[in-house]
Amino acid sequence: MNKYCRDLRVNSVERLSEKHVLLKLTQDEPFPEMLPGQFVEVRVDHSPTTFLRRPISVNLVDTSTNEMWLLVAAVGDGTKEMAQLKSGDTLNCLYPLGRGFTGPKQLHGKKVLLVGGGVGVAPMLFQGQRIYEDGGTPYFLLGARKAEDLLELDYFNKVGKVFVTTEDASAGEKGFVTNHSILQQEQFDFVQTCGPKPMMVSVARYAHEKGIECEASLENLMACGIGACLCCVEKTDEGNLCVCTEGPVFNTKNLLW
Repeated sequence: MNKYCRDLRVNSVERLSEKHVLLKLTQDEPFPEMLPGQFVEVRVDHSPTTFLRRPISVNLVDTSTNEMWLLVAAVGDGTKEMAQLKSGDTLNCLYPLGRGFTGPKQLHGKKVLLVGGGVGVAPMLFQGQRIYEDGGTPYFLLGARKAEDLLELDYFNKVGKVFVTTEDASAGEKGFVTNHSILQQEQFDFVQTCGPKPMMVSVARYAHEKGIECEASLENLMACGIGACLCCVEKTDEGNLCVCTEGPVFNTKNLLW
């Protein structure tokens, strides 16, 4: 798959919460094919403390508007600078990077559980749309600390069934995603997850106990995105692999967690 390094125009900036923004980017020509689970490396200009590009999951590719969406959590100097972008600004991106989700070859009639925590919900929307368009049913299980941190629920509801947990019980069921009652009420054909590592380890354990295949999109530090810096190495049953090139999506049975 070819990679591109281009200045993309900011079509719009939507503030979703106190620290989360949704950037909708475009360019003159159609975007190349991108897969759910892939990511971009963003160059952050005007931030004197940000020397490296920042990896951001592709939240969605909207072919009808020729937009690529990036969900950004403004937690460091680089991402805080990105959150200040305005419509008409440009953002230099290297894309598409990494390997995306695979899952069942035939999705028609399949129930796929998509578990996201925090900003890890970002690739779940893109993957859920693909499952929906291919005739499957995505079940989104989304976790956050409080209701205000649950992101893009309107978008998720358009393509699948949505279930949420919050740690303070302000929305959905109280607790972590792995405590949600839907896990015992439904039988799923496949599980895919992205978010904090402890959450993904628990999700992988649940899938293993149920005898279900599971994929996880890892959030290791990916400074270069092309396998040169070795910052993102993960231990697997095949040895140490670069998450940015061999992942970020892995079958959990291959991870030495």
